[in-house]
Amino acid sequence: MGILFHYFFSDIPSVLAIKQADLVNINVANSTKEFISFFHLPNCSFIINKDLWITAVTLALVASLETLLGLEAVDKLDPFQRFSPPNRELIAQGCDNIVSGMLGGLPLTSVIKRSSADVNAGAKTKMSAIFHGILIFVCVAFLPKVLNLIPKAALAAILIFTGYKLAKISIFKDYYKNGWEQFMPFVITVLAIVMTDLLKGVLIGIAVGIFFIIRSNFRTSIFTAVDNNNYLIRLRKDISFFSKARLKVILENISENAFVIIDLTKAEFIDKDIIDNINEFKINSVVKNITISIKKSLYNESHKLLEKDLSDISDDRAH
Repeated sequence: MGILFHYFFSDIPSVLAIKQADLVNINVANSTKEFISFFHLPNCSFIINKDLWITAVTLALVASLETLLGLEAVDKLDPFQRFSPPNRELIAQGCDNIVSGMLGGLPLTSVIKRSSADVNAGAKTKMSAIFHGILIFVCVAFLPKVLNLIPKAALAAILIFTGYKLAKISIFKDYYKNGWEQFMPFVITVLAIVMTDLLKGVLIGIAVGIFFIIRSNFRTSIFTAVDNNNYLIRLRKDISFFSKARLKVILENISENAFVIIDLTKAEFIDKDIIDNINEFKINSVVKNITISIKKSLYNESHKLLEKDLSDISDDRAH
């Protein structure tokens, strides 16, 4: 359709006429020798240029990241629900890019657009990717003049439609139903990718995701229960220094003459700052006549730091 519109509006004076710069531009070879001349060996004189290495590392990160994201998306589209080994994909891509670079080609990456087209066309094995490469080679080698008639806008429309199918409104609704901790990182990542680029967008998304993970861990790491001046403080999961301020507030708000059970058996790791908080509370509890019982795991190295400081606690009302 794009080629037909290009021909139609090129024959009549119209503002809709497509400019040459807005068409696909592929080198056209008039002979086999000229086609081979398009391939060339790399110029090794730039190997010590630091800008070259910065660019190379950046491209490698972007290509690897895009490949892993595309791989995960394709696995979700696969009707057979198969799992694609990410390490094998990255090794293959690395070998491809080495060969491509040695021949003067551009870096390669696995992208969701072509992969989803394969899945929608009924492809079932990796042979679809191999045939894809063969078809591209045949078209570039023998049909470059035809390819140069394709408007870039037509390719853009295909990418937009493919992107819509991968991120349709129902997906946003599903994430919204899962709660803000799932919805916000998803939306912010999408907006960041659209407004910047893939690498920056994903890095922003990772930062936002880490924030929500820390926030969730901070809120659920300490469980408290109160009943008739009896307190249960249970430390769960990994207790990092992020929970220090909250634990300090909880301990300071305990009433006089209270009985407190501090349960450490559910925590796999306890930061030294948290242990210092508990030790300070133990020392100051004498002023408020607070009785403390510590439940600790014998198999956790972090809890062993409490052994000496809490050895004088003998009154256990937990039973």
